[in-house]
Amino acid sequence: MNDRAAEWLGVEVLKAEFGNVLIRMQVREEMLNGFGIAQGGMVFAFADVAFALACNDPRGDGSTVTVASGVDVNFMNPGHAGRNLTASATLVSQAGRSGLFDIRVTQETPDGGEEIIAELRGRSRTIPNPAARND
Repeated sequence: MNDRAAEWLGVEVLKAEFGNVLIRMQVREEMLNGFGIAQGGMVFAFADVAFALACNDPRGDGSTVTVASGVDVNFMNPGHAGRNLTASATLVSQAGRSGLFDIRVTQETPDGGEEIIAELRGRSRTIPNPAARND
């Protein structure tokens, strides 16, 4: 993965297949908002990494990339510093150049369980790879 934002977030890829991804990261102090909980943009950025990995087939030839065309997000519980978050992204449907994905972010709880932090529904679109242009 050549994603500098994911690297800064500290994302660990546990599984990365087209349409089926699982990643993990730990919430750090600099990811907290003024209320002392994980800033929503940090949670979204983490989920977006899972989405991007699920959208792009690693076996592709590089002539196209699949990007987000829209995402609906629902924040369910606050994320806390020091806890591990896990994000899963799953392909729901694909038709032509458009796709639909479900992304779920969970957090480990002190008792060893997990709770949902956010659920997202992402829409994707496959486009020509801008990096492959010959201007």
